Amino acid sequence: MNNERVNEIIDTNGADPTNSLAILQDIQREYNFLPREALELVAERLDVPVGKIYQLATFFKAFSLHPKGDHICKVCLGTACHVKGGPLILEAVERELDIKSGETTPDGKFSLEGVRCLGACALAPIIVIDEEPYGEVTPEAAVKLVRKLNSDEAEAAPAEKEPKAKVSVKAAVDLSAVPPAG
Repeated sequence: MNNERVNEIIDTNGADPTNSLAILQDIQREYNFLPREALELVAERLDVPVGKIYQLATFFKAFSLHPKGDHICKVCLGTACHVKGGPLILEAVERELDIKSGETTPDGKFSLEGVRCLGACALAPIIVIDEEPYGEVTPEAAVKLVRKLNSDEAEAAPAEKEPKAKVSVKAAVDLSAVPPAG
């Protein structure tokens, strides 16, 4: 972790406790997780107890205290995706990577997440890999996408059934950190 970079992030957002979430989001974006040293520095700079910063970091599912893989695969398990096979896609990718949802491969290449909703129900089932959404995927197509990323070759073998479309969405909305109503 680079203290200078974390200080830049704090300064850019304003060293004010009301900006804590924005600061943590930018640190997460920079390092792909929230390093302990960064959390301690944020607490010190914002003059708040470290426990308060950890409380934020552990409350929101979007944050991670452990390093994520080079490639982050999010499989939507929202209602529309669930009905159209989201759980089967997640199981297929789990088998392919030999990890469970919420884990990272031992080589640090992939992290896999089952999320509640990606806000693209019309494209169900959907998988997002490295912020690129793929709609109407099948378990086989999802595995092919992962294999293509995992391959060192420039061209991967064509999939039996490629995802219908790489969706040109500016950004999928990940509502997995939003607590359920009620």
